[in-house]
Amino acid sequence: MDDSGKKIFLNHGSEKKFQRLEDANNEALKGGGERRIEIQHKKGKLTARERLSLLLDKGSFHEIGKFVTHRSAEFGLEKEKYLGDGVVTGYGTINGRLTYVYAQDFTVFGGSLSESHAVKIVKIMDLALKNGAPIVGISDSGGARIQEGVDSLGGYADIFYKNTLASGVVPQISVIMGPCAGGAVYSPAITDFIFMVEHTSYMFVTGPKVVKTVTHEEVTAEELGGASTHSSKSGVTHFSESNEIECIQKVKSLLSYMPQNCEELTAASDYKDSLAIPGILNEIVPDNPEEAYNIKDVILGVVDPDSFLEVQEEFAQNIVIGFGRLEGRSVGIVANQPMVLAGVLDIHASQKAARFVRFCDCFNIPLLVFEDVPGFLPGTHQEWNGIITNGAKLLYAFCEATVPRITVITRKAYGGAYDVMNSKHIGADMNFAWPTAEIAVMGAKGAAEIIFKKEISKARDYEKELTRREKDYIEKFANPYIAASRGFIDEVIMPQSTREKLIAAFEMLQNKVDSLPKKKHGNIPL
Repeated sequence: MDDSGKKIFLNHGSEKKFQRLEDANNEALKGGGERRIEIQHKKGKLTARERLSLLLDKGSFHEIGKFVTHRSAEFGLEKEKYLGDGVVTGYGTINGRLTYVYAQDFTVFGGSLSESHAVKIVKIMDLALKNGAPIVGISDSGGARIQEGVDSLGGYADIFYKNTLASGVVPQISVIMGPCAGGAVYSPAITDFIFMVEHTSYMFVTGPKVVKTVTHEEVTAEELGGASTHSSKSGVTHFSESNEIECIQKVKSLLSYMPQNCEELTAASDYKDSLAIPGILNEIVPDNPEEAYNIKDVILGVVDPDSFLEVQEEFAQNIVIGFGRLEGRSVGIVANQPMVLAGVLDIHASQKAARFVRFCDCFNIPLLVFEDVPGFLPGTHQEWNGIITNGAKLLYAFCEATVPRITVITRKAYGGAYDVMNSKHIGADMNFAWPTAEIAVMGAKGAAEIIFKKEISKARDYEKELTRREKDYIEKFANPYIAASRGFIDEVIMPQSTREKLIAAFEMLQNKVDSLPKKKHGNIPL
Protein backbone atom coordinates (compact mmCIF):
# COMPACT_ATOMS: atom_id res chain seq x y z
CA MET A 1 0.00 0.00 0.00
CA ASP A 2 1.04 3.65 -0.48
CA ASP A 3 0.84 6.34 2.20
CA SER A 4 -2.88 6.89 1.54
CA GLY A 5 -3.69 3.23 2.15
CA LYS A 6 -4.37 2.36 -1.47
CA LYS A 7 -3.10 -0.97 -2.75
CA ILE A 8 -0.22 -0.86 -5.21
CA PHE A 9 -0.15 -3.73 -7.66
CA LEU A 10 3.28 -4.80 -8.90
CA ASN A 11 4.09 -7.41 -11.45
CA HIS A 12 6.32 -10.25 -10.38
CA GLY A 13 9.33 -8.89 -12.28
CA SER A 14 9.17 -5.53 -10.49
CA GLU A 15 8.88 -7.21 -7.10
CA LYS A 16 12.08 -9.15 -7.71
CA LYS A 17 13.95 -6.03 -8.78
CA PHE A 18 12.74 -4.08 -5.78
CA GLN A 19 13.68 -6.94 -3.49
CA ARG A 20 17.14 -7.05 -5.03
CA LEU A 21 17.63 -3.35 -4.20
CA GLU A 22 16.44 -3.87 -0.64
CA ASP A 23 18.78 -6.83 -0.19
CA ALA A 24 21.72 -4.85 -1.58
CA ASN A 25 20.99 -1.93 0.76
CA ASN A 26 20.84 -4.26 3.75
CA GLU A 27 24.08 -5.94 2.73
CA ALA A 28 25.88 -2.59 2.40
CA LEU A 29 24.75 -1.54 5.87
CA LYS A 30 26.39 -4.62 7.41
CA GLY A 31 29.90 -3.56 6.36
CA GLY A 32 32.29 -6.43 7.03
CA GLY A 33 29.68 -8.39 8.99
CA GLU A 34 28.40 -8.71 12.55
CA ARG A 35 31.53 -10.41 13.90
CA ARG A 36 33.84 -7.63 12.74
CA ILE A 37 31.44 -4.97 13.99
CA GLU A 38 31.50 -6.65 17.39
CA ILE A 39 35.30 -6.61 17.38
CA GLN A 40 35.21 -2.90 16.52
CA HIS A 41 32.92 -2.18 19.46
CA LYS A 42 35.09 -4.20 21.84
CA LYS A 43 37.99 -1.89 20.98
CA GLY A 44 35.89 1.05 22.16
CA LYS A 45 35.34 2.23 18.60
CA LEU A 46 32.17 3.02 16.70
CA THR A 47 31.54 1.87 13.13
CA ALA A 48 31.80 4.23 10.17
CA ARG A 49 28.03 4.56 9.90
CA GLU A 50 27.57 5.10 13.63
CA ARG A 51 30.12 7.91 13.52
CA LEU A 52 28.38 9.64 10.63
CA SER A 53 25.04 9.25 12.35
CA LEU A 54 26.41 11.19 15.36
CA LEU A 55 28.14 13.80 13.21
CA LEU A 56 25.29 14.71 10.88
CA ASP A 57 21.84 16.07 11.64
CA LYS A 58 19.30 13.31 12.08
CA GLY A 59 17.93 12.02 8.79
CA SER A 60 20.11 14.33 6.68
CA PHE A 61 22.69 11.82 5.37
CA HIS A 62 22.60 10.90 1.68
CA GLU A 63 25.07 8.21 0.70
CA ILE A 64 26.98 8.19 -2.56
CA GLY A 65 28.69 5.08 -3.94
CA LYS A 66 27.05 2.59 -1.61
CA PHE A 67 27.38 -0.28 -4.11
CA VAL A 68 30.96 0.37 -5.24
CA THR A 69 33.29 -2.64 -5.03
CA HIS A 70 36.98 -3.11 -5.71
CA ARG A 71 38.28 -4.19 -9.12
CA SER A 72 41.20 -6.30 -8.00
CA ALA A 73 41.63 -9.88 -9.21
CA GLU A 74 44.92 -10.64 -7.48
CA PHE A 75 45.70 -12.73 -4.39
CA GLY A 76 42.15 -14.05 -4.16
CA LEU A 77 40.52 -10.66 -3.70
CA GLU A 78 38.15 -11.39 -6.59
CA LYS A 79 36.42 -13.87 -4.26
CA GLU A 80 35.92 -11.35 -1.46
CA LYS A 81 33.97 -8.20 -2.16
CA TYR A 82 31.97 -5.89 0.09
CA LEU A 83 29.57 -3.19 -1.03
CA GLY A 84 31.08 0.23 -0.40
CA ASP A 85 34.64 -1.17 -0.40
CA GLY A 86 35.62 0.03 3.05
CA VAL A 87 34.51 3.67 3.01
CA VAL A 88 31.13 5.34 3.49
CA THR A 89 30.80 8.58 1.50
CA GLY A 90 28.07 11.16 1.03
CA TYR A 91 26.69 14.45 2.26
CA GLY A 92 24.34 15.79 4.88
CA THR A 93 23.97 18.74 7.21
CA ILE A 94 25.67 19.71 10.48
CA ASN A 95 23.56 22.19 12.41
CA GLY A 96 21.68 22.80 9.18
CA ARG A 97 24.77 23.46 7.02
CA LEU A 98 25.71 21.32 4.03
CA THR A 99 28.79 19.19 4.72
CA TYR A 100 30.49 16.47 2.66
CA VAL A 101 31.74 13.47 4.58
CA TYR A 102 33.57 10.20 4.30
CA ALA A 103 34.27 7.58 6.95
CA GLN A 104 36.60 4.64 6.49
CA ASP A 105 35.15 1.30 7.60
CA PHE A 106 37.68 -0.78 9.50
CA THR A 107 35.36 -3.82 9.35
CA VAL A 108 36.02 -4.09 5.59
CA PHE A 109 39.60 -5.09 4.77
CA GLY A 110 40.75 -3.12 7.83
CA GLY A 111 39.62 0.07 6.12
CA SER A 112 42.50 -0.30 3.67
CA LEU A 113 42.51 2.05 0.71
CA SER A 114 41.96 0.57 -2.73
CA GLU A 115 41.67 2.32 -6.08
CA SER A 116 37.84 2.23 -5.86
CA HIS A 117 37.92 3.40 -2.24
CA ALA A 118 40.01 6.42 -3.28
CA VAL A 119 37.74 7.22 -6.23
CA LYS A 120 34.80 7.50 -3.82
CA ILE A 121 36.66 9.95 -1.59
CA VAL A 122 37.85 12.05 -4.55
CA LYS A 123 34.28 12.26 -5.86
CA ILE A 124 33.13 13.71 -2.53
CA MET A 125 35.96 16.22 -2.56
CA ASP A 126 35.08 17.30 -6.10
CA LEU A 127 31.47 17.88 -5.06
CA ALA A 128 32.61 19.90 -2.04
CA LEU A 129 34.77 22.11 -4.25
CA LYS A 130 32.03 22.64 -6.81
CA ASN A 131 29.40 23.45 -4.22
CA GLY A 132 31.53 25.28 -1.68
CA ALA A 133 31.00 23.25 1.47
CA PRO A 134 33.29 21.80 4.18
CA ILE A 135 34.74 18.28 4.06
CA VAL A 136 34.99 16.08 7.15
CA GLY A 137 36.98 12.86 6.69
CA ILE A 138 37.07 10.13 9.33
CA SER A 139 40.16 7.92 9.11
CA ASP A 140 40.25 4.36 10.46
CA SER A 141 42.46 2.38 8.12
CA GLY A 142 45.30 -0.09 7.98
CA GLY A 143 46.78 1.87 5.07
CA ALA A 144 47.19 1.02 1.41
CA ARG A 145 45.63 -2.22 0.22
CA ILE A 146 48.84 -4.11 -0.44
CA GLN A 147 47.23 -6.54 -2.90
CA GLU A 148 46.52 -3.64 -5.29
CA GLY A 149 50.08 -2.32 -5.37
CA VAL A 150 50.58 0.91 -7.27
CA ASP A 151 46.84 1.36 -7.89
CA SER A 152 46.40 1.90 -4.18
CA LEU A 153 49.36 4.26 -3.98
CA GLY A 154 47.97 6.21 -6.91
CA GLY A 155 44.67 6.48 -5.05
CA TYR A 156 46.42 8.13 -2.12
CA ALA A 157 48.15 10.60 -4.42
CA ASP A 158 44.81 11.49 -6.04
CA ILE A 159 43.44 12.36 -2.59
CA PHE A 160 46.54 14.41 -1.65
CA TYR A 161 46.18 16.39 -4.87
CA LYS A 162 42.53 17.17 -4.16
CA ASN A 163 43.37 18.13 -0.57
CA THR A 164 45.85 20.66 -1.93
CA LEU A 165 43.41 22.09 -4.47
CA ALA A 166 40.72 22.38 -1.80
CA SER A 167 43.09 24.07 0.69
CA GLY A 168 41.89 27.60 1.35
CA VAL A 169 38.75 27.04 -0.72
CA VAL A 170 36.63 24.98 1.70
CA PRO A 171 37.39 23.99 5.30
CA GLN A 172 38.85 20.48 5.59
CA ILE A 173 38.73 18.56 8.88
CA SER A 174 40.38 15.20 9.51
CA VAL A 175 39.16 12.99 12.34
CA ILE A 176 41.51 10.13 13.23
CA MET A 177 39.55 7.33 14.92
CA GLY A 178 41.88 4.40 14.49
CA PRO A 179 45.19 3.73 12.79
CA CYS A 180 46.50 6.19 10.22
CA ALA A 181 49.97 5.19 9.07
CA GLY A 182 52.40 5.44 6.18
CA GLY A 183 51.27 7.53 3.23
CA ALA A 184 47.80 7.85 4.75
CA VAL A 185 49.02 10.52 7.19
CA TYR A 186 49.69 13.09 4.49
CA SER A 187 46.07 13.73 3.64
CA PRO A 188 45.23 14.80 7.22
CA ALA A 189 48.47 16.81 7.37
CA ILE A 190 47.32 18.94 4.43
CA THR A 191 43.88 19.58 5.91
CA ASP A 192 43.08 22.46 8.24
CA PHE A 193 42.44 20.66 11.52
CA ILE A 194 43.16 17.18 12.88
CA PHE A 195 41.26 15.46 15.69
CA MET A 196 42.44 12.35 17.51
CA VAL A 197 40.93 10.07 20.17
CA GLU A 198 43.01 9.05 23.17
CA HIS A 199 44.15 5.40 23.27
CA THR A 200 42.30 4.32 20.10
CA SER A 201 43.89 6.41 17.35
CA TYR A 202 47.44 6.93 16.20
CA MET A 203 49.41 8.46 13.35
CA PHE A 204 52.95 7.83 12.14
CA VAL A 205 54.89 7.56 8.91
CA THR A 206 56.67 4.39 10.05
CA GLY A 207 55.40 2.10 12.78
CA PRO A 208 57.13 0.76 15.90
CA LYS A 209 58.47 -2.37 14.16
CA VAL A 210 60.19 -0.36 11.43
CA VAL A 211 61.53 2.10 13.99
CA LYS A 212 63.05 -0.77 15.97
CA THR A 213 64.64 -2.26 12.85
CA VAL A 214 66.14 1.00 11.61
CA THR A 215 67.01 2.92 14.79
CA HIS A 216 66.83 0.13 17.40
CA GLU A 217 64.39 2.19 19.48
CA GLU A 218 61.81 0.34 21.55
CA VAL A 219 58.56 2.31 21.36
CA THR A 220 54.84 1.51 21.46
CA ALA A 221 52.33 2.73 18.89
CA GLU A 222 50.81 5.00 21.54
CA GLU A 223 54.17 6.52 22.48
CA LEU A 224 55.19 6.93 18.86
CA GLY A 225 52.05 8.39 17.42
CA GLY A 226 49.18 8.42 19.90
CA ALA A 227 46.85 11.34 20.56
CA SER A 228 48.82 12.50 23.60
CA THR A 229 52.10 12.48 21.68
CA HIS A 230 50.74 14.47 18.75
CA SER A 231 48.81 16.95 20.88
CA SER A 232 51.72 17.84 23.19
CA LYS A 233 55.03 16.93 21.51
CA SER A 234 54.69 17.21 17.75
CA GLY A 235 51.69 19.52 17.45
CA VAL A 236 50.39 17.40 14.57
CA THR A 237 46.91 17.13 16.07
CA HIS A 238 44.87 20.17 17.04
CA PHE A 239 42.38 18.43 19.32
CA SER A 240 42.73 15.32 21.47
CA GLU A 241 39.50 13.96 22.95
CA SER A 242 38.88 11.21 25.48
CA ASN A 243 36.29 9.32 23.41
CA GLU A 244 34.69 9.31 19.98
CA ILE A 245 31.43 10.95 21.06
CA GLU A 246 33.23 13.93 22.60
CA CYS A 247 35.45 14.14 19.54
CA ILE A 248 32.48 14.35 17.17
CA GLN A 249 30.81 17.00 19.32
CA LYS A 250 34.00 19.09 19.21
CA VAL A 251 34.11 18.79 15.40
CA LYS A 252 30.57 20.17 15.20
CA SER A 253 31.49 23.01 17.54
CA LEU A 254 34.60 23.91 15.51
CA LEU A 255 32.61 24.10 12.27
CA SER A 256 30.32 26.71 13.82
CA TYR A 257 33.19 29.23 13.89
CA MET A 258 33.91 29.08 10.17
CA PRO A 259 32.09 29.83 6.92
CA GLN A 260 31.13 27.31 4.25
CA ASN A 261 33.92 28.45 1.91
CA CYS A 262 36.41 31.21 1.14
CA GLU A 263 33.78 33.39 -0.56
CA GLU A 264 31.52 33.62 2.48
CA LEU A 265 31.56 35.06 5.98
CA THR A 266 30.81 33.10 9.12
CA ALA A 267 27.17 33.44 10.08
CA ALA A 268 26.63 35.33 13.35
CA SER A 269 25.31 33.31 16.28
CA ASP A 270 22.43 34.39 18.47
CA TYR A 271 23.80 36.59 21.21
CA LYS A 272 22.43 38.01 24.45
CA ASP A 273 24.26 40.50 26.64
CA SER A 274 25.94 38.81 29.58
CA LEU A 275 26.04 40.03 33.15
CA ALA A 276 29.84 39.78 33.24
CA ILE A 277 31.63 42.72 34.87
CA PRO A 278 34.46 43.84 32.52
CA GLY A 279 36.09 45.82 35.34
CA ILE A 280 37.88 42.64 36.41
CA LEU A 281 40.25 43.20 33.46
CA ASN A 282 41.71 46.19 35.32
CA GLU A 283 43.11 43.83 37.94
CA ILE A 284 44.68 41.13 35.77
CA VAL A 285 48.10 42.57 34.88
CA PRO A 286 50.38 42.60 37.98
CA ASP A 287 52.23 45.71 39.07
CA ASN A 288 55.48 43.74 38.97
CA PRO A 289 56.49 43.40 35.28
CA GLU A 290 58.30 40.15 36.10
CA GLU A 291 55.19 38.52 37.52
CA ALA A 292 53.16 36.17 35.34
CA TYR A 293 49.42 36.17 34.74
CA ASN A 294 47.12 34.01 32.63
CA ILE A 295 46.31 35.57 29.26
CA LYS A 296 43.27 33.28 29.04
CA ASP A 297 41.72 35.39 31.80
CA VAL A 298 42.00 38.36 29.45
CA ILE A 299 40.49 36.42 26.56
CA LEU A 300 37.59 35.15 28.67
CA GLY A 301 36.99 38.67 29.96
CA VAL A 302 36.58 40.00 26.44
CA VAL A 303 34.79 37.40 24.30
CA ASP A 304 31.18 36.27 24.59
CA PRO A 305 30.59 33.90 27.54
CA ASP A 306 31.41 30.24 26.80
CA SER A 307 32.54 31.08 23.27
CA PHE A 308 36.30 30.53 23.49
CA LEU A 309 37.44 27.34 21.73
CA GLU A 310 41.18 26.82 22.18
CA VAL A 311 43.18 25.10 19.43
CA GLN A 312 46.35 23.04 20.12
CA GLU A 313 45.92 23.62 23.84
CA GLU A 314 48.72 21.24 24.88
CA PHE A 315 51.33 22.30 22.31
CA ALA A 316 53.65 25.34 22.43
CA GLN A 317 51.75 26.71 25.41
CA ASN A 318 53.69 29.98 25.39
CA ILE A 319 51.21 31.10 22.75
CA VAL A 320 47.44 30.65 22.82
CA ILE A 321 45.33 30.32 19.68
CA GLY A 322 41.65 29.66 19.23
CA PHE A 323 38.25 30.95 18.20
CA GLY A 324 35.86 33.18 20.09
CA ARG A 325 32.88 35.38 19.44
CA LEU A 326 32.20 39.08 19.92
CA GLU A 327 28.45 39.73 19.99
CA GLY A 328 27.96 36.46 18.15
CA ARG A 329 30.54 37.08 15.42
CA SER A 330 33.49 34.72 15.00
CA VAL A 331 37.07 35.92 15.53
CA GLY A 332 40.41 34.13 15.52
CA ILE A 333 42.53 34.85 18.60
CA VAL A 334 46.33 34.79 18.95
CA ALA A 335 47.78 35.64 22.35
CA ASN A 336 51.16 35.43 24.08
CA GLN A 337 50.96 33.47 27.35
CA PRO A 338 53.07 35.00 30.16
CA MET A 339 52.46 31.89 32.27
CA VAL A 340 54.73 29.80 30.00
CA LEU A 341 58.30 30.87 29.15
CA ALA A 342 57.17 34.44 29.92
CA GLY A 343 55.27 34.40 26.61
CA VAL A 344 58.36 34.42 24.37
CA LEU A 345 58.13 33.45 20.73
CA ASP A 346 60.05 30.29 19.85
CA ILE A 347 60.08 27.85 16.93
CA HIS A 348 56.97 25.89 17.89
CA ALA A 349 54.95 28.92 18.98
CA SER A 350 55.72 30.69 15.71
CA GLN A 351 54.71 27.67 13.64
CA LYS A 352 51.54 27.15 15.63
CA ALA A 353 50.38 30.74 15.36
CA ALA A 354 51.40 31.20 11.73
CA ARG A 355 49.30 28.33 10.46
CA PHE A 356 46.31 29.51 12.48
CA VAL A 357 46.63 33.07 11.16
CA ARG A 358 46.72 31.76 7.61
CA PHE A 359 43.63 29.62 8.18
CA CYS A 360 41.68 32.60 9.51
CA ASP A 361 42.79 34.71 6.57
CA CYS A 362 41.75 31.97 4.12
CA PHE A 363 38.22 31.96 5.46
CA ASN A 364 37.54 35.62 6.22
CA ILE A 365 37.74 35.27 10.00
CA PRO A 366 38.92 38.54 11.64
CA LEU A 367 42.05 38.33 13.78
CA LEU A 368 42.36 39.53 17.36
CA VAL A 369 45.84 39.61 18.94
CA PHE A 370 46.64 40.01 22.64
CA GLU A 371 50.30 40.90 23.01
CA ASP A 372 52.62 40.46 25.95
CA VAL A 373 55.92 39.32 24.48
CA PRO A 374 59.45 39.91 25.81
CA GLY A 375 61.08 38.77 22.55
CA PHE A 376 62.27 35.60 20.86
CA LEU A 377 63.68 32.73 22.89
CA PRO A 378 67.52 32.81 22.81
CA GLY A 379 69.83 29.80 22.70
CA THR A 380 71.74 27.45 20.44
CA HIS A 381 68.82 25.03 20.16
CA GLN A 382 66.59 27.75 18.76
CA GLU A 383 69.22 29.18 16.40
CA TRP A 384 70.45 25.83 15.11
CA ASN A 385 66.90 24.64 14.49
CA GLY A 386 65.86 27.69 12.53
CA ILE A 387 64.18 30.26 14.77
CA ILE A 388 64.99 32.82 12.07
CA THR A 389 62.93 31.18 9.33
CA ASN A 390 60.31 29.86 11.74
CA GLY A 391 59.81 33.23 13.36
CA ALA A 392 59.54 34.68 9.88
CA LYS A 393 56.59 32.36 9.19
CA LEU A 394 54.48 34.22 11.73
CA LEU A 395 55.68 37.56 10.42
CA TYR A 396 54.83 36.51 6.87
CA ALA A 397 51.40 35.20 7.88
CA PHE A 398 50.38 38.47 9.50
CA CYS A 399 51.84 40.59 6.68
CA GLU A 400 49.88 38.59 4.11
CA ALA A 401 46.55 38.58 5.97
CA THR A 402 43.89 40.87 4.51
CA VAL A 403 41.12 40.20 7.05
CA PRO A 404 40.34 42.82 9.73
CA ARG A 405 43.24 42.74 12.22
CA ILE A 406 43.31 44.26 15.69
CA THR A 407 46.03 44.10 18.36
CA VAL A 408 45.74 44.83 22.08
CA ILE A 409 49.07 45.25 23.89
CA THR A 410 48.49 44.34 27.52
CA ARG A 411 52.08 44.62 28.77
CA LYS A 412 55.41 43.85 27.10
CA ALA A 413 56.03 44.46 23.41
CA TYR A 414 59.78 44.21 23.00
CA GLY A 415 62.12 44.14 20.04
CA GLY A 416 61.42 42.32 16.81
CA ALA A 417 58.63 40.41 18.51
CA TYR A 418 56.72 43.71 18.79
CA ASP A 419 56.87 44.00 15.01
CA VAL A 420 55.88 40.38 14.42
CA MET A 421 52.83 40.35 16.70
CA ASN A 422 50.55 42.20 14.29
CA SER A 423 52.02 45.66 14.69
CA LYS A 424 50.74 48.70 12.82
CA HIS A 425 53.86 48.54 10.66
CA ILE A 426 52.89 45.19 9.12
CA GLY A 427 49.33 46.12 8.30
CA ALA A 428 47.24 45.86 11.46
CA ASP A 429 44.08 47.96 11.17
CA MET A 430 43.71 49.00 14.80
CA ASN A 431 46.24 48.83 17.62
CA PHE A 432 45.20 49.41 21.20
CA ALA A 433 47.36 49.46 24.31
CA TRP A 434 46.54 49.25 27.98
CA PRO A 435 48.22 51.78 30.31
CA THR A 436 50.38 48.86 31.52
CA ALA A 437 51.91 48.42 28.05
CA GLU A 438 55.69 48.62 27.65
CA ILE A 439 56.76 49.18 24.05
CA ALA A 440 60.52 49.21 23.65
CA VAL A 441 63.50 47.62 21.93
CA MET A 442 64.19 45.52 25.01
CA GLY A 443 63.59 45.29 28.75
CA ALA A 444 64.61 48.20 30.93
CA LYS A 445 67.52 46.49 32.66
CA GLY A 446 69.17 45.28 29.43
CA ALA A 447 68.61 48.64 27.76
CA ALA A 448 70.08 50.56 30.69
CA GLU A 449 73.17 48.36 30.73
CA ILE A 450 73.80 49.16 27.06
CA ILE A 451 72.78 52.83 26.89
CA PHE A 452 74.44 53.85 30.15
CA LYS A 453 77.34 51.42 30.09
CA LYS A 454 80.01 54.07 30.67
CA GLU A 455 78.11 55.90 33.41
CA ILE A 456 77.33 52.70 35.26
CA SER A 457 80.89 51.34 35.02
CA LYS A 458 82.30 54.58 36.47
CA ALA A 459 79.84 54.77 39.33
CA ARG A 460 80.99 53.97 42.86
CA ASP A 461 77.88 51.91 43.54
CA TYR A 462 77.28 49.83 40.39
CA GLU A 463 73.92 48.37 41.49
CA LYS A 464 72.52 51.67 42.69
CA GLU A 465 73.48 53.46 39.48
CA LEU A 466 72.05 50.62 37.38
CA THR A 467 68.77 50.80 39.30
CA ARG A 468 68.59 54.56 38.81
CA ARG A 469 69.29 54.34 35.09
CA GLU A 470 66.83 51.50 34.75
CA LYS A 471 64.15 53.62 36.41
CA ASP A 472 64.92 56.50 34.04
CA TYR A 473 64.50 54.18 31.06
CA ILE A 474 61.19 52.85 32.39
CA GLU A 475 59.78 56.35 32.83
CA LYS A 476 60.81 57.39 29.33
CA PHE A 477 60.18 54.25 27.28
CA ALA A 478 58.36 51.51 29.21
CA ASN A 479 54.93 52.91 28.42
CA PRO A 480 52.60 53.15 25.42
CA TYR A 481 52.68 56.92 24.98
CA ILE A 482 55.67 57.39 22.69
CA ALA A 483 54.22 54.79 20.31
CA ALA A 484 50.85 56.53 20.57
CA SER A 485 52.45 59.87 19.76
CA ARG A 486 53.84 58.36 16.57
CA GLY A 487 50.44 56.90 15.63
CA PHE A 488 51.66 53.31 16.02
CA ILE A 489 49.07 52.90 18.79
CA ASP A 490 45.64 54.18 17.84
CA GLU A 491 44.36 54.52 21.37
CA VAL A 492 45.47 53.82 24.92
CA ILE A 493 42.45 52.31 26.65
CA MET A 494 41.42 51.16 30.09
CA PRO A 495 41.38 47.34 30.26
CA GLN A 496 37.71 47.33 31.29
CA SER A 497 36.72 49.04 28.01
CA THR A 498 38.52 46.50 25.80
CA ARG A 499 35.46 44.50 24.80
CA GLU A 500 33.48 47.62 23.93
CA LYS A 501 36.36 49.02 21.86
CA LEU A 502 36.88 45.74 20.01
CA ILE A 503 33.21 45.33 19.14
CA ALA A 504 33.09 48.86 17.73
CA ALA A 505 36.36 48.46 15.82
CA PHE A 506 35.43 45.12 14.23
CA GLU A 507 32.04 46.55 13.26
CA MET A 508 33.81 49.51 11.65
CA LEU A 509 36.10 47.09 9.76
CA GLN A 510 33.43 44.63 8.60
CA ASN A 511 33.47 45.97 5.02
CA LYS A 512 37.25 46.18 4.81
CA VAL A 513 38.64 45.57 1.33
CA ASP A 514 42.34 44.88 0.91
CA SER A 515 44.35 43.06 -1.73
CA LEU A 516 47.85 41.77 -2.30
CA PRO A 517 50.03 42.56 -5.32
CA LYS A 518 49.23 40.40 -8.34
CA LYS A 519 51.22 37.16 -8.21
CA LYS A 520 50.92 33.43 -8.57
CA HIS A 521 51.62 33.00 -4.86
CA GLY A 522 54.14 34.18 -2.30
CA ASN A 523 57.11 32.13 -1.11
CA ILE A 524 56.61 31.74 2.64
CA PRO A 525 59.84 30.78 4.48
CA LEU A 526 58.99 27.13 5.08
